[in-house]
Amino acid sequence: MQATTRTKTSTTDMEVTSIRLERELKERLKDLSGNQGYQALVRDILWNYVQYKSGEYKPQFSRADIRATLDATAQKEERCVLTGKLIAPHTPMLLGLTTQGDLVPLCIDSLAG
Repeated sequence: MQATTRTKTSTTDMEVTSIRLERELKERLKDLSGNQGYQALVRDILWNYVQYKSGEYKPQFSRADIRATLDATAQKEERCVLTGKLIAPHTPMLLGLTTQGDLVPLCIDSLAG
């Protein structure tokens, strides 16, 4: 999923917390973060997760981002990346292959008309 753009918060307004990460995970986060820094990337990941789980998620994809689809069945609750609708476990869904090469969950009717 693409990172949601958030308002910058001054680090003086943040609380310090400690989290233990495997060395390999920390190095991979550093590699992925580029100039942003891995701590900012971790914050973005956590905010996206909180928004997704709370239902505040706003889709970041459009139909133009989907190259192909595969029929699938949800194994757990998913959220359609185009509509934001929940997809219940054990119901039909689509997996969309994005232009970036990611597989993302889609509602059956999300690409209609």
